[in-house]
Amino acid sequence: MQEEKILGSVIQGSLSDGLQIRLSADVSVEEMRVGKFLIVQGSHSRFFCLLTDVSLGTSSPRIMANPPGLGDDLMRAVLAGTGTYGTIELSPMLMLTPSENQHTKENTDTSLGSFLAQTSTEEELLPVKTIPSHFSPVFEATELDFRRIFGWEDDPIRNNFSIGTPLDMNVPICIDLNRFVERSNGIFGKSGTGKSFLTRLVISGIIRKQAAVNLIFDMHSEYGWEAMREGQNISTVKGLSQLFPGQVEVYSLDPESTKRRQVKNAQDLYLSYTDIEIEDLRLVASELGLSDASLDNANILRAEFGEGWIRRLVDMTNEDISLFCEEKQGHKGSIMALQRKLMRLENLKYIKSSCPKNYFDHILKSIEAGKNIVIEFGSQSNLLSYMLATNMMTRRIHQHYVKKAEVFLQSKNPVDKPRQLVITIEEAHRFLDPSVVNQTIFGTIAREMRKYFVTLLVVDQRPSGIDPEVMSQIGTRVTCLLNDEKDIDAIFTGVSGGSSLRSVLAKLDSKQQALILGHAVPMPVVVKTRAYDEKFYQEVGETNWKGFSNEEITVAAKAAKADLGLW
Repeated sequence: MQEEKILGSVIQGSLSDGLQIRLSADVSVEEMRVGKFLIVQGSHSRFFCLLTDVSLGTSSPRIMANPPGLGDDLMRAVLAGTGTYGTIELSPMLMLTPSENQHTKENTDTSLGSFLAQTSTEEELLPVKTIPSHFSPVFEATELDFRRIFGWEDDPIRNNFSIGTPLDMNVPICIDLNRFVERSNGIFGKSGTGKSFLTRLVISGIIRKQAAVNLIFDMHSEYGWEAMREGQNISTVKGLSQLFPGQVEVYSLDPESTKRRQVKNAQDLYLSYTDIEIEDLRLVASELGLSDASLDNANILRAEFGEGWIRRLVDMTNEDISLFCEEKQGHKGSIMALQRKLMRLENLKYIKSSCPKNYFDHILKSIEAGKNIVIEFGSQSNLLSYMLATNMMTRRIHQHYVKKAEVFLQSKNPVDKPRQLVITIEEAHRFLDPSVVNQTIFGTIAREMRKYFVTLLVVDQRPSGIDPEVMSQIGTRVTCLLNDEKDIDAIFTGVSGGSSLRSVLAKLDSKQQALILGHAVPMPVVVKTRAYDEKFYQEVGETNWKGFSNEEITVAAKAAKADLGLW
């Protein structure tokens, strides 16, 4: 520790409010940036902290009343570090208390094998339960500190994937994909911050590491074959079907748009009027202008005509409606209004009176075979179209997974276990709004977590529009820049110590930076997100453990640790 540069020392603080650090005289306050990862070395424990605030201090009010002039460099130098100084606020996140038999010698080798060889199995990162004493020194985090917390991407036990690097160091920050997919997660940020690129990055990791299968409702046709690169120069980046040929299938609800964009191997997808349930109409009630009375009439018509009630209603004449109202004591004006509003569904290219085949079964068989599905909307990307089709398909798929999960829970046979499924939706607040969340399948999935092996990946620029109960169930939150106070408050719903992270989130750059916190990372961290470029294309195809089962990987890892005397 003597060889490391001391940045400052603890002067005061508390467990709830964090630590206040006075910087050393030779440390410029301009080097301290919000979101920086620092280490406090206590008497017995090593504390891993996040920098949350930077401020200036003076030892005497007289200095503030009579500051040195602009040209008085000598007085500035005299006062620096004594009369004037910088302070930073740290929020302790994790602590490491070494056991007596742990090696204390500093090691510069940051390889996985070296780390396993020098680390006792008794070493464990724990939540902060105390704070360091006065004048404990503060240091820059080393590469080994980052490795100790966030691991290695090629770790054979943890299914890690590098999502970026710290702001001031070129060392990978990994998320545990097994923990990531077992709960619903969110990617948030205002428009233009790169949410789609970040989402594509995360999904690429899930596919590469085979942590789950993905069903992506691609509102703007950005995930399948290719997408436009952000910036002034017009260029494209590869989509998932180019990165993972044979593992990704693209379905299109607008075949004409797909052909114009020359998407390779895309399959057409159509839905039928008979697939639309009252629940689907309730979700798009505001888009269609449906009142509660209209939905009540829809229930009456559904009970009378069965699954084909929408097609029957649209085809009814005024006389047919009058006769129906006389027999069923309905209100003619209300039913005619419902008819006019449902006629808008005829403008949706993918809605047919009858479908040539059962597309739901085809998609489900692909998912069970381990294929990742991208559903493109093309020109059918308006909210009515997107919300209706997404809800219809997700409801059917969830019903299938519930049945499969019940069979598995009864048999306990691994053969019957459903594949973990991650469903990606954009404009998520439309599906998870407090007024409709209790009546949509997405609210059900978000609350069930991993009960039926289906979770959500919600992508949204307005997290404040998502029901607070659902937000509290979001496992991992990857958040780009947000400016609105309500949206920032929503991000920290259900997060312990979230108040100290508000300033960190508000100070992110508008591009390629994100705050990651939650179930898939040991502690909150600010990262410069991994570039989605040619280098990534080459790296994403390399999987050291590809072709090995989880059991084989675990056995190999135990054997490696046994050779090192750690098992």
